[in-house]
Amino acid sequence: MKTGKTLQELAAEIDRQAKVKRDFVAGSHSMLMADEGRSFHLTNTKDGHPVSSEFKMAELFHRQLGSSLGIPAKYYDKMREDYPDLLVQNVNGWLGKEQSKHTIRTLDGTARAFLSDRYRRIDNADIMRSVLPVIGEMKGAFVESCEVTESRMYIKVVNTRLEMEVRKGDIVQAGIVISNSEVGLGSVQVMPLVYRLVCLNGMVVNDMGKRKYHIGRENEETWELFCDETLQADDKAFMLKLKDIVRSAVDEAKFSMVVNKLRDATEARITARVPDVVELTSKQYGFTGNEESDILKYLIEGGDLTLYGLSNAVTRTSQNVPDYDRATVLESAGWEIAAMPRDSWKSINAGVLT
Repeated sequence: MKTGKTLQELAAEIDRQAKVKRDFVAGSHSMLMADEGRSFHLTNTKDGHPVSSEFKMAELFHRQLGSSLGIPAKYYDKMREDYPDLLVQNVNGWLGKEQSKHTIRTLDGTARAFLSDRYRRIDNADIMRSVLPVIGEMKGAFVESCEVTESRMYIKVVNTRLEMEVRKGDIVQAGIVISNSEVGLGSVQVMPLVYRLVCLNGMVVNDMGKRKYHIGRENEETWELFCDETLQADDKAFMLKLKDIVRSAVDEAKFSMVVNKLRDATEARITARVPDVVELTSKQYGFTGNEESDILKYLIEGGDLTLYGLSNAVTRTSQNVPDYDRATVLESAGWEIAAMPRDSWKSINAGVLT
């Protein structure tokens, strides 16, 4: 499993971000791109005088802004690179015409997300405050890996009290992954995790999780967004539900179903040329060339020429990639490969991309 921050480091960074981030709900008429697309301005009237805040723009903010305004990504990027003045004209023109409200999330002087005004803020600090005490109460549970990236927070928990053998000597333990995105890239998620002791690989079981989407009531037209009592009450009810989900997430019956899927995967042999199977799998799951090379290396080194061996080669490769978000994608892909329909596996073995 990809190593991230220690739990103490994660808590310190989340606490720091909570103190410095600022959120706004504003009308498009009060927004302006400037400096050849290098800065974004929000303007408000206070005591009869204009007040402006200036921010740099994260890559995700650019992508969300362009998407919201209906500017195709390729055209947006081309203007940004080759003709930034035209980008500014396009963005400001559509902002002035749109007359809509949006939530702008900022951190450390950078606009990091351009979202709907109905976006419901479920912040990482609130998630941590809710789930860490619950994890602490779970016997045998510990945080194996955690991280906060520009797009998501992850807390990956392993429970040593629930383990099974996939085959003799190959022991896996149950766990959970808790994740959240403050910038509109996904819901709050609590998903099962399988932790393989032989090589310390993690596998995210991403089709059995619970999710809560960041969609709420429309926010009123305000300059800076603050929690009101109603929102706080809604958040409290959600956090109580989240605690219950985390408590029940390490479920023996569900874990048994997952392990049985893995046992089935040990019986699905690779009958075609191994490099061809890895190449087709990489195409189907969008692996990069370097990832494909590592998967082939670990599959051959492991000597387990089965679907299970292939899935483990993918999760082992996740430890090599520098990006924690990407590593988690590979951990999820490892499960998807192990659990793929047998017709799809037969096609890959036959050299056909499904």
